[in-house]
Amino acid sequence: MQYNRHSGGYRQNRNPNRFRSFGRKRIDSRLYIKRADEFTKIEDIETKNSFTDFGLNAELTKNIKLKGYVKPTQIQDQVIPQIIKGRDILGIADTGTGKTAAFALPLIEKVLKNPNERILIMAPTRELAMQIKQEFRSFTWGLKVYITLAIGGSYLREQIMEIRRGPHVIVGTPGRIKDLGKRRVLDFSKIDTLVLDEVDRMLDMGFIGDIKSIVDQTPKSRQTLFFSATVDSKVERLIDTFLNNPVKISIKSPNPSSHVEQNIVRVGRNMRVEKLKELVSEADFKKVLIFGSTQITVERLATTLIQTGFRAEGLHGGKRQNVRQKIVKSFKENQINILVATDVAARGLDISDITHVINFDEPNNYQDYIHRIGRTGRGDSKGYALTFVE
Repeated sequence: MQYNRHSGGYRQNRNPNRFRSFGRKRIDSRLYIKRADEFTKIEDIETKNSFTDFGLNAELTKNIKLKGYVKPTQIQDQVIPQIIKGRDILGIADTGTGKTAAFALPLIEKVLKNPNERILIMAPTRELAMQIKQEFRSFTWGLKVYITLAIGGSYLREQIMEIRRGPHVIVGTPGRIKDLGKRRVLDFSKIDTLVLDEVDRMLDMGFIGDIKSIVDQTPKSRQTLFFSATVDSKVERLIDTFLNNPVKISIKSPNPSSHVEQNIVRVGRNMRVEKLKELVSEADFKKVLIFGSTQITVERLATTLIQTGFRAEGLHGGKRQNVRQKIVKSFKENQINILVATDVAARGLDISDITHVINFDEPNNYQDYIHRIGRTGRGDSKGYALTFVE
């Protein structure tokens, strides 16, 4: 029995319990063909508040309404009042739960009440940092709240100039923020509120030393907001070190892939490029995000697709930040309809109309797999995810 792309399945001469190894972790390839209706359904918990119940500034509340926010998500409902009270937060929640607005809104409120408030937000990737900054800006129209970005791959001199103007909120990646501290551009002793977003990912990327160095220089009296999708032993050690009697808020939302139909494509390594060309030539593959494991793979694959006549680009950490921004903009605005990327795009890439995700190379672990396929099927849209396996 050969694999049919729309049905999911295995050749009968293969062992369905076979595991594929990826360094320290292994993924059962059966997980790639779970259907949306096979995921555990989590019933929505009724939220207690409306946005007007939080006592936020009238202009901020107006901006919330203009953005189309009607009712708080579960995490917003629970986190916003606690941040306003000044409590430390341990938030366990995935991307897509409304987490950024959950900390952005009360922090904007803090700045409006105290213009001397200084907030530092750290995220694992440049793309996520940029997304956080954009989210803040979308709520601060007409308000005197100033936000700047501190990320690698961008002009350092411009970032230094912006920080010296004294913004209320600095959003960045740990490496660049630590560098700005060494250059005495950033004074961590003046930080009133520290936000660590997607801590588990930052630790996976090797930022633990930078994070500890930065946190050690901030005041003990700071308010700390700590968000992570998972809590393992490494994360737990940081919780005890960084947080002061935190409020723990865990949001068990539906799986981010609940609107995504998942299948596998059995194809030999030497035939993958041809199979990929065949798939993306089909009419229903309107906007496709393809994941490769390395920068070299991504570059070669993007070049091959471009030479074949497809509107494609490659995105990875080896490209300058301004180039990465242009590529993402081109993809958002449909100037290209195929983006080949490393896992740099698995988090922080928020594009609502991606029809298909293709894992040209398998991910390193199941958490990465979930983040990859979560780029499609956004909101109530239907998405499709295909993973190439041998």
